[in-house]
Amino acid sequence: MYRSAIERLNKWKEQPGRKPLVIRGARQVGKTWLMREFGASAYSNTVYVNMDNNSTMRELFSGDVRVERVVAGLELYTGQKIDPHGTLLILDEIQEVPQALTALKYFDETAPQYHVVCAGSLLGVALHEGTSFPVGKVEFLDLHPMSFGEFMQATGQERFLRLLADGDFGMANTFRETYVDLLKQYYYVGGMPEAVSRFAEERDFREVREIQRRILSAYEQDFSKHAPNETVPRIRMLWNSIPAQLAKENKKFVYGVIREGARARDYELALLWLADCGLVHRVHRATAPRIPLKAYEDPKAFKIFLADVGLLACMAGLDPVTLLAGNATFTEFKGALTEQYVLQQLKTRDEIGVYYWTNDRGSAEIDFLVDTGKAVIPIEVKAEANLKAKSLRTFREKYCPNLAIRTSMSAYRREDDLLELPLWAIGYMPVD
Repeated sequence: MYRSAIERLNKWKEQPGRKPLVIRGARQVGKTWLMREFGASAYSNTVYVNMDNNSTMRELFSGDVRVERVVAGLELYTGQKIDPHGTLLILDEIQEVPQALTALKYFDETAPQYHVVCAGSLLGVALHEGTSFPVGKVEFLDLHPMSFGEFMQATGQERFLRLLADGDFGMANTFRETYVDLLKQYYYVGGMPEAVSRFAEERDFREVREIQRRILSAYEQDFSKHAPNETVPRIRMLWNSIPAQLAKENKKFVYGVIREGARARDYELALLWLADCGLVHRVHRATAPRIPLKAYEDPKAFKIFLADVGLLACMAGLDPVTLLAGNATFTEFKGALTEQYVLQQLKTRDEIGVYYWTNDRGSAEIDFLVDTGKAVIPIEVKAEANLKAKSLRTFREKYCPNLAIRTSMSAYRREDDLLELPLWAIGYMPVD
């Protein structure tokens, strides 16, 4: 299985000012596999330590955390020599030993020759619990579920992936039906590595669904195990409301959908907890399409998306026939799945920021605004081949962007400032 994050890790290895690297991401998105695969492909030796329920590591990092002492302790624990130049040191589930997070700064300050990579499924939660974090002493890599491109690679469609990666959308148009069929499969399977791997081997949709149910069950167990007791019921209610939130025509998050009379202050901690775990993405409204969009963020208006489109389909109880063959009653939620998919692909592009826009009256809405650092690109999302986009026309007339994107099941074409980009190519949208 191929993950594009390997390229990021290879660049990290070679950069002269390399700092310890922390990989963030939801549970079961493939962090452990990625670190081990990187070690096997790029180093002569890998030393792996899992800190979950590891009393020895708690003891080791509870006292003197000088690098020499820590390395000696790790060598004794693993029975392996840690060569500062040829060994990749992996500290998995590092949030379980907060003192180890603190110790990372000493690797940066006194022993930068060591190659240290860490990961944590609940790292964001740990940081909000008062953990002393070495700000400025580490680098981060956010790992998401597998993209549509990685899904194509895993399922043996490399030749079709290559057309998209090369930007040859004209040639890709010739094979549009193939891309549409693959995209529908991805809507169902999603990007969780275990689900993709099993689907690539067996092409069994029922087995995929069982894997997704197991993943969702593990997430709910995390709620009870790691969240504050008083917050757990609210986390569950908010989590379970997400399919209904996305099914609304106006997908702005509404607390009243969770339960009647719900208020923001009652669910702020629950939402923060889910976001810190990497289980949800919060996309804020931008009040104006100007650079940087962060400066025009409306903190009270946002949409909520899940980490993975396949998990959303599972939570909604969609069967493969409905997704693959179509259903006359499957209308509004098709739009929810499509927006979820697009957001998921945009999130794999580290160089961009993602927002959405509505005018002050709420009569016009752009599904996503992308901040490339140089320009703001509006993206209108259509689930099918419907090219009516009144809001996009309004936005273009008012703000005159150099590039506007409408993504749908229609074929690729470019007309002046408007780019018709098929949904199956949105992960390869131009940002220069």
